[in-house]
Amino acid sequence: MLKTAPRPQGTLSPPLLLTSLAGLFREWLPQQRWFAAKGRPLTDLAVVSMTELHPGCLHLLLRTGHAGSPAHCYQLILGMREELPPRLHHAVIGRPSVGPLAGLNVYDALRDPRSTGLLLERLRVPGAAGPLRFERDARTVVPAGLAPRLLDGEQSNTSLVYGDSFILKLFRRIQYGVNPDLEVPWALAGEGCARVPAPVAWFWTTEPRRTTLGVLQPFLRGATDGWTLALRSLAAGEGFADEAYELGRATAEVHAALAAALPTVTLGHVQVELLARGMTERLEAAARAVPALRPYEPALRTAYRALADLASEGGTALTAQRVHGDLHLGQFLRAPSGQWTLIDFEGEPARPLAERRMPQPPARDIAGMLRSFDYAARSIPPAPGPTRADQTPPPSRWSPEWADTCRAAYCAGYADVDGHDPRTSPVLLRAHETDKAVYEAVYEARHRPDWLPVPLAALDQLASDASL
Repeated sequence: MLKTAPRPQGTLSPPLLLTSLAGLFREWLPQQRWFAAKGRPLTDLAVVSMTELHPGCLHLLLRTGHAGSPAHCYQLILGMREELPPRLHHAVIGRPSVGPLAGLNVYDALRDPRSTGLLLERLRVPGAAGPLRFERDARTVVPAGLAPRLLDGEQSNTSLVYGDSFILKLFRRIQYGVNPDLEVPWALAGEGCARVPAPVAWFWTTEPRRTTLGVLQPFLRGATDGWTLALRSLAAGEGFADEAYELGRATAEVHAALAAALPTVTLGHVQVELLARGMTERLEAAARAVPALRPYEPALRTAYRALADLASEGGTALTAQRVHGDLHLGQFLRAPSGQWTLIDFEGEPARPLAERRMPQPPARDIAGMLRSFDYAARSIPPAPGPTRADQTPPPSRWSPEWADTCRAAYCAGYADVDGHDPRTSPVLLRAHETDKAVYEAVYEARHRPDWLPVPLAALDQLASDASL
């Protein structure tokens, strides 16, 4: 039972809420895996919106300010109880000593089966709760009473599986607007693309403007992600070329469906120069942030100059379209039937939403996959054990032949569907692969320093290729 029924209406306003919770948030938020400003002092807190989902459960959009970096907005679902059962002790955020919530246990309600079960009911029955809007595709039946379970190990979002039938992804770091992880799969469903699970239900907010908060999709029971399968093949000393070929085919099929479902554009000389300039600016910023990258910077610049020169010389026109945006082995799931499915169209969460929704050359996705094969080849586990990319130990050995074979097979599979082998556009592909490796170097330097040698080895090779 709740003590004095804290509710947003009337007695509990955002300023009063922060009277109780600001101190707890300052300690709890930086410890969360999805918190984007680790290492930067949290200087400000403001409630963007506050909605009661059910008695004792609040939905919050919380804006955080940080010294030396832009503000961020996070989605939180909080539970409040006088007494917590033992099963929720791990979810505790704290017990405020002041303000309207003084004496109550405040916890992450996404770890509470009761709250997450009621959240599914909101999605099953379209409607509104304050600024929140719940919608679903009426063609799909979502049964009541599906047992929820929280998926562990995610980096930037939180996902709940319901009865091994559906999976709900809740976006933790919120950027205002329509999230591509709803927009793109919905468009692909309209094209009848079976490679991507179609959205079943979703919810969004009207404050401060229409913004996607979560998407419910079918859960692919028994599926295994491509990263896990690749590491298994490496550990067993087996090839992965057949699977890589099928992954290339799947990528090309999705690209074709995206080109049919959403607008495509032709990039002229000016647009390609802007593309190359953006890559150069990211390289310059990365070299400032990662000193180990600086020796390669002059040679790496040539990849971007070659791309700009290709356009100025009247080279092959570049077509841009909606793409996945963050493609790697872990974004593919293989069903027990052998069918490959592509998930997670959110793009790189650290990049602005408007940028993630822009048409891009398909080479961006292809380069991401080529880099992923290289990562896997440098991540051979010493023994059976953890297989997620964020859990494997630092690389100590690698198999270049495995990577080369997979990269070639993937491109061949892509060409089998698309009719164009990505390797016949080496300037475009090298520029995008260099850009991806630069991004990886910054990420590893910030989050997994022991892994920095992986992208640096690739950048060393890419820089050496510039002298050939």
